[in-house]
Amino acid sequence: MAIIIKKVSSKKELKTFIRFNYELYKGNPYSVPDLYDDMLNTFNPKKNAAFEFCEADYFLAYKNDRVVGRVAAIINHRANDTWQKKEVRFGWIDFIDDEEVSEALLDTVAQWGKERGMKSIVGPLGFTDMDAEGMLIDGFDQLGTMSTIYNYPYYQKHMEKLGFEKDADWVEFKMKVPEAIPEKFVRISEIILQKYKLKIKKLKRKEIKEKNYGQRIFDLINEAYAPLYGYSKMTQGQIDQYIKMYLPLIDLRMVSIIEDEEGNLIAVGISMPSLSEALQKAKGKMLPFGWYHLLKALFIKKPKILDLLLVGVKPEYQSKGVNALLFYDLIPVYQQLGFEYGESNPELEDNKKVQSQWSVFNPEQHKRRRAYRKML
Repeated sequence: MAIIIKKVSSKKELKTFIRFNYELYKGNPYSVPDLYDDMLNTFNPKKNAAFEFCEADYFLAYKNDRVVGRVAAIINHRANDTWQKKEVRFGWIDFIDDEEVSEALLDTVAQWGKERGMKSIVGPLGFTDMDAEGMLIDGFDQLGTMSTIYNYPYYQKHMEKLGFEKDADWVEFKMKVPEAIPEKFVRISEIILQKYKLKIKKLKRKEIKEKNYGQRIFDLINEAYAPLYGYSKMTQGQIDQYIKMYLPLIDLRMVSIIEDEEGNLIAVGISMPSLSEALQKAKGKMLPFGWYHLLKALFIKKPKILDLLLVGVKPEYQSKGVNALLFYDLIPVYQQLGFEYGESNPELEDNKKVQSQWSVFNPEQHKRRRAYRKML
């Protein structure tokens, strides 16, 4: 039976597009579902500031009148201009274990890109680096996180059979929170504080707006992440969106700020309790009780695992040990709040400077994910 590809053109079809992932991974103990309302906003040009510089369409695959796959076709013009490339991205790709389905989906994205002058297809990537990216190729028996993709092992086989090649790999680490900070780590941190005349600051909720810390944090991230794979600097619209969406949910005890003697922001570390199990219990829905599971994990009974969401250091300080100061500050907080393990976000496999910061945590690399590329 032939595979039929349909472009999403109604709210009902968009709902089907989002829900297909939930159905495909229903009962899987490692997959962490996205919140349905968040996905609606992500795919809505009126709600997602990334559409200032992105264009996209969404497609569903049908076989025997049944949905068997989905994919988003995206062009991030800002990233293409930055890196001098003509790439179409495929994102939010899911499919049953049928090579006709995966081929039809990716051929659709390729054709969509060619019609718009693109020369290569790459993914899985979202609109920007703030979306989940990279196909899981190792660590299928590990619980996912709220900011990453989970997929079945057969996805990789499909990609390789279709002629896609590795473009970039990310690795992830699971780390044990130490019972005590090693003395050597403490001494190094104190030396760095004195040598560069730095100070550690804990934010207060009112300061985020009054002293513009939200803006300053994302400006720093733009500067620190600029050289990374496929990164496109956040626009002011995106920054405003993320400040509104995410900062109110953060426990400020789990945020560390490093400033120089003039009060300039030079490093930030943001972590939060893992929401993986709470999101599984919510099953992608805030109502009727999904909100309770999330609030419980955030503010009432924190899980034993924390997510190390974001670490950013001003470029001129990246080789001076400033990263250590963030965890010099945060490890006692993790101990106080009862966390036993931390889990990193994906890090490019060749970003050794970032990976070295986990040494005090006895890191275990437990996941790997990949972006694929194919010329059109």
